[in-house]
Amino acid sequence: MKSHPFVDAVAALQFENCFNPYSDRCEKHDHLDAPNLRAAALSAMLYSAMSGPVDAIWIGRDLGYRGGRRTGLALTDDIHIAKHAKRWNLVAERPTVGTAVAERTAAVIWRMLDQIEARIFLWNVFPLHPHESGEPFTNRQHNARERRAGEELLQELIDLLRPSRIVAIGNDAAAAAHRVTDISMPVISVRHPSYGGQNQFLEQITELYGFLPRTKSLF
Repeated sequence: MKSHPFVDAVAALQFENCFNPYSDRCEKHDHLDAPNLRAAALSAMLYSAMSGPVDAIWIGRDLGYRGGRRTGLALTDDIHIAKHAKRWNLVAERPTVGTAVAERTAAVIWRMLDQIEARIFLWNVFPLHPHESGEPFTNRQHNARERRAGEELLQELIDLLRPSRIVAIGNDAAAAAHRVTDISMPVISVRHPSYGGQNQFLEQITELYGFLPRTKSLF
């Protein structure tokens, strides 16, 4: 399948102290063709999402070093990459080597997604992994220049998918979503599950999608 132009645009982004999973390869954790695998998976999901109505885009802030840096998929770690692909009737190969790595935020997100059948596309305000200088396996918040680039792409993604609503996970995602949408696009803000926000996030998503949560381990 041909790479989607949107994914090509994301792959072309280059910022200092940022890892681009669609064009950069981690010598420690990645397969030789990991960037291509990640770009292909994202393209396939985007094409699939464009084929029908999308309930929502769930938006986080940045890719994390235990999650999206490795998978190239927002809010998704190694443990959940197969489930993510299956939601779009696809199969995705894990781009990393060694033992699968779990991310706590991804675990909470997918605890909810496992109970929701709606067509939900996952994304981040800044679609790369920003890290501290000289420390690639750390997380930092994107800066203003990175945010502007990310918001341009977010607006393009919204135009491509035309979701019924945006679910912004955390204050930073909510602020970005409001900046790039007009009043016709509902933006629903929910608590980010990290830093003590897990229970509130679970309650808000449960109320939003109208189901009784199943109890299960996060890992």
